[in-house]
Amino acid sequence: MGDGPGPLNLSSVFREPSYARFWCARICSTISFQMVGVAVGWQIYALTHSTFALGMVGLVQFLPMPLLVLLVGHVADRFDRKTIISICQIIEGLTLASLAAASYFHWLHPVGIYCAVFGIGASRAFESPSTQAMVPGLVEEQMVPAAIAWSASANQTASIVGPALGGLLYVFGAPVPYVVCACLFIAASALSASIKPKGRTPGKPSLTANSVFSGIHYIRARKNILGAISLDLFAVLLGGATALLPAYARDLLHTGPWGLGLLRLSPAIGALTTSIYLAHHPIKRAAGRRMFAAVIVFGLATVAFALSRSIILSMLILVVLGCADVVSVVVRSSLVQLETPDEMRGRVSAVNSLFIGTSNQLGEFESGVTASWFGLVPATILGGLGSVVVALIWMKVFPELRRLESLNENRQA
Repeated sequence: MGDGPGPLNLSSVFREPSYARFWCARICSTISFQMVGVAVGWQIYALTHSTFALGMVGLVQFLPMPLLVLLVGHVADRFDRKTIISICQIIEGLTLASLAAASYFHWLHPVGIYCAVFGIGASRAFESPSTQAMVPGLVEEQMVPAAIAWSASANQTASIVGPALGGLLYVFGAPVPYVVCACLFIAASALSASIKPKGRTPGKPSLTANSVFSGIHYIRARKNILGAISLDLFAVLLGGATALLPAYARDLLHTGPWGLGLLRLSPAIGALTTSIYLAHHPIKRAAGRRMFAAVIVFGLATVAFALSRSIILSMLILVVLGCADVVSVVVRSSLVQLETPDEMRGRVSAVNSLFIGTSNQLGEFESGVTASWFGLVPATILGGLGSVVVALIWMKVFPELRRLESLNENRQA
């Protein structure tokens, strides 16, 4: 999905020590987060046998973001971003250590799992905007798109290892993956604390009504950014079937935790392959059209997955789904970071994180609810078709985004 060899290579980006530490920390934290997703999903479904309960995990994880969105953006712009990230990762590690202890002593109830997930969601509400806003300050400006693509590859590498490892470790008991996750979060915290950004120190905006809502106003004023992140929101909100994978694995594909791990890692394989390709071959033309095409492929792949009854075929379809999804991620993230001045990146990234959280976590809740209403397969098919319809509508509503050629085309000074 790129055009010719890019001017940057792996060594160009990783020659910056702080970016290398950031990349490794992202792998550790994402591996842990993905392992938690498998362990919590399997544990909740084993305790309740309810798709609605699976959807509730997504809702509980999402709730802190809309409650804190205006605060976390200001925090990311006023305080040291690496410190924010490090503290959040420590909190996440301690929360998972508590889950491990509760599981070991058989104290765990679904309500306890939801409380832990809420705590992790609150930490990630602060962590995500700081993580997004930090990337441009770790490398030279012309290296930002490649750095974002490599950051996506870190996320997807961890998303490959995490689900498979989580499914494997769960076989030895629920406490095991939680203990490993806690250790990984502590390691990520240490790496994050050692980062030394090369960019200037973030600005310290005063706490006024205008500054609180400035991230929202900034995005509303820039139609390409608004169109890209809202497209991702509605497409994944409707088409995301990740929350239902435990039900597909157990009830339709007749496999166990290891099979769930394979299903979870399949889209990550596709996304990793594509993100590495985009890091070496940045999108130089037709960025808008390619993003819309990718969303349509995402929706059609969701429909195909719902109809599959073979775990091998389902895995191949999820690989295609992951390839399509990462194109939208790279285009959206590049637009947000390149068009936003550093002193506002925290607040803008907070709003962007809200959109991402809405599409992912609230999408899991939506999938669980619709599956309980219409049935597992019909709900997934309707969601996939909905993603296609959204892409077609957005092509009409945001014509400038559809015609966007280069990711630097509308860069703000």
